[in-house]
Amino acid sequence: MTFQEFLQTAFSPVNTILSILLIMAVIYWLFTIITGLDIDIGVDADVDLEMDIETPDGHIHVPEDPSAWIQFLKFLNLDIVPITYFLTIALFFTWLGSFYLETYTSPEVWISALAVFPMLLVSILLTRLVLKPLNPFFREINHKGERAHDFLGRQGRLKSTIHGKKTGILEVFIGSDPMTLMVKSKDGGKIEHGEIVFIVDEDENRKYFYVSKEIRF
Repeated sequence: MTFQEFLQTAFSPVNTILSILLIMAVIYWLFTIITGLDIDIGVDADVDLEMDIETPDGHIHVPEDPSAWIQFLKFLNLDIVPITYFLTIALFFTWLGSFYLETYTSPEVWISALAVFPMLLVSILLTRLVLKPLNPFFREINHKGERAHDFLGRQGRLKSTIHGKKTGILEVFIGSDPMTLMVKSKDGGKIEHGEIVFIVDEDENRKYFYVSKEIRF
């Protein structure tokens, strides 16, 4: 394959968006490596996946705690693996699959476009598999050996909106290293995505922490 053919395939009607996103990811990582700064691309995990089902008492929420979205994030190990690593690798696998599909089969444009979605799903699962052996490493660089009770009183930024018994994601920094924790609202009040909160308590089973806008132990 010549360089011209490579460019034609990489920037075909279907691959153009994937190629641009991949280029942006490379620029992001180069910027991060050169400057040492990490751009916050916070993901709002408060996607309403709850369904109202009519019952004698009105309705129920399925599921409510933890939400299906949070369960899915945990399944992908995104409570351990930084989301920027995960998304970059998943995007690369998707782009690679789409690129080779057009190179060796040359299907119709609409077929190639539809094929992107199953390739994205496969890429997400493949990324989870590829990164799984690195989970102990990510745990180490995230936690830096901190004990659970050392988090009490720490300040962090919510990556999802929480209220009631809904579980969300909190980003805190240990030194200069970011890490994520599963959290709930201490008093059940609503706290929006992006707000700065304090860790005020811990679940007795150490599965998550309680947060509040003010320090109240």
